[in-house]
Amino acid sequence: MPHTIDLHTLVQGFQSCTLPKGEWTHVAHLRVGAWHVAHYGPDAALERLRHDIRALNESHGGANTATGGYHETITRAYVVLLAEFLMQAEPSVSVEAHIDAIETHPVAHPMVLRTFYSTDCLMSVEARARWREPDLAPLRCPAPNAGTPHVPRT
Repeated sequence: MPHTIDLHTLVQGFQSCTLPKGEWTHVAHLRVGAWHVAHYGPDAALERLRHDIRALNESHGGANTATGGYHETITRAYVVLLAEFLMQAEPSVSVEAHIDAIETHPVAHPMVLRTFYSTDCLMSVEARARWREPDLAPLRCPAPNAGTPHVPRT
């Protein structure tokens, strides 16, 4: 399903905690994350995303706890994948256009992290609180033509 908010408005709503909860979708997470990586680099983007995701969750009435809300391993893993995604961009394509096309890229598949992490590892309380290395395969952004990621049964 195509995104409904232009990238600038999405990022502004995210950063100001005015983005409606219903617009905070998986693809919106990826677009916002990619924008932050493109503008701040992976390390600074991760710091900003940590803070702002927690703040947005709280603005929607959610809590960031050991079992819900912000998830460190998922956020950091996607920052790594999104940095690689951005490096795959054709030089003639603007960063914004590349980010807007993310939903058709294999990195946007909702189960892509399951190619790198077992369910037990990724969904653990420890992984939510702090970085866990992948336990199935090294993190690598799928190639644009890779198709649907293979998700091992774990």
